[in-house]
Amino acid sequence: MLTDFQRYRMYEMLPGLLVWGTLIGSITLSFIRPVWVLYFIILFDVYWVLKASSYIFYLGVSWFRFSKVRKVDWKDTLFHTQPNWKDIHHVVFLTIYNEDWSIAGPTIERVCNAAYDKESMVVVIAGEARAKENFESILKKARETYGHKVHDIVGTCHPHGLKGEIPGKASNLHHAEKEMKAYIDKKGWNYAKIVVTVFDIDAMCHLSYFAYLTCTYLDHPNPTRSSFQPVPLYNNNIWDSPAILRIMAFGTSFWTMMMLARQDALMTFSSYSLSYNALVDIGFHDPRIISEDARLFYQCFLRYDGNYEVTPLYVPVSMDTVRDDSTWKSIKNLYKQQRRWAWGMEQIPYLLWEFRKKGKTIPLWKKVKWLFVEWEGKWTWCVAAIIITVLGQLPFWVAGDAVRQSALFFNTPQLLQRLMGLAMLALLLSAALSFPLLPKRPESHPRHRYIIMLLQWILMPISLIIVSAIPAIDAVTRLMFGKYLGYEVAQKNRKT
Repeated sequence: MLTDFQRYRMYEMLPGLLVWGTLIGSITLSFIRPVWVLYFIILFDVYWVLKASSYIFYLGVSWFRFSKVRKVDWKDTLFHTQPNWKDIHHVVFLTIYNEDWSIAGPTIERVCNAAYDKESMVVVIAGEARAKENFESILKKARETYGHKVHDIVGTCHPHGLKGEIPGKASNLHHAEKEMKAYIDKKGWNYAKIVVTVFDIDAMCHLSYFAYLTCTYLDHPNPTRSSFQPVPLYNNNIWDSPAILRIMAFGTSFWTMMMLARQDALMTFSSYSLSYNALVDIGFHDPRIISEDARLFYQCFLRYDGNYEVTPLYVPVSMDTVRDDSTWKSIKNLYKQQRRWAWGMEQIPYLLWEFRKKGKTIPLWKKVKWLFVEWEGKWTWCVAAIIITVLGQLPFWVAGDAVRQSALFFNTPQLLQRLMGLAMLALLLSAALSFPLLPKRPESHPRHRYIIMLLQWILMPISLIIVSAIPAIDAVTRLMFGKYLGYEVAQKNRKT
């Protein structure tokens, strides 16, 4: 009989076993059963073309909505179509560690300028006791500079070394949200009329963000059972970032944008909003995890027995790439960021464990669906680029004479080339759409940099292996062996 600990550890091992089973199995069978691997590669490439087709369609839909939403005067729309808009209060959490005022100041300014009504907005600067002096400096400057633009700017300082938590964004948020509960209760505000927004300290929201969010919230048939997800853009310092950071940043933005239109597999990522009522019901952010954004969605999904969703917001929130002083340091930062994001594989054992506890209160098809979404997404993250670029060629290199004389051996390369040609359309679409998302070119950058911005997409296949697949495999392997990842703060660096 397995103990609870042993059962959970078994669940944690499963994603890694599947990934390594795929990689090792493909290599081994290429030598002893190359025909089997050729069939697998053909099927996988067909599957990848279908995913690319879905990506193209939904990204196009999302882009159309994104372009349309940005042209609307949402403050005017809110005031003229929502008579109860004054009932809504916004509480914006900005988590900070050791980022200085050059990063934090513009974010706080943008949030305050985006407030459609001074009395509706409370800004919470959530700092860490490990960097208390920096937190107090940021809080003081924020109050002096922007305190008159919002109802209040509140500071919370997360103590270091609290039992039962991992130091990082999730535990910081958990502490800040608990602190704010006393503040909100003293105000006597209705939890269902409070919208909480979580931004990183480098997040620059669109000036219509809160007006648009309020309209969407008030129009929603059940707003306390939904999170609200904007479009994350990593373009604040895009012009000064190395090419490999730029294409990975755009890739993340386009993937999330595509998911907004699909919506059936949409979950919270990076920056998001939700009802304070839901936040209280789940007991706030889980302080024991790294991937707090996706976990928040699953906490709500489980708390409401599967009756929870994420509503898309077709409005941008701009953030920084993990640029550093040198290209090599920037790539190392990107590797660590991708590994931390891939650590979201911790959701798989969490769901297996919680779904088992829930029994029949959540329909079986919903359980299967979300397990598939998590598992398929993380598995392809680890193996897709390697299968397409490396393992797909291995059977042709090592196959024996008997296989080389077969029709399958002769015809497969042409078939794979055509399939990958179709899949390349997704890459071309991403390259084309990246240009409208670029901020204004700084005067210090020559015009021919636009040509480099186009040619950089040639690096995509290499990037997908070195700073995407490999850090994802790193993460899943650590989880498999119980070598748990701590929270690593992503370095953010802008030229001034």
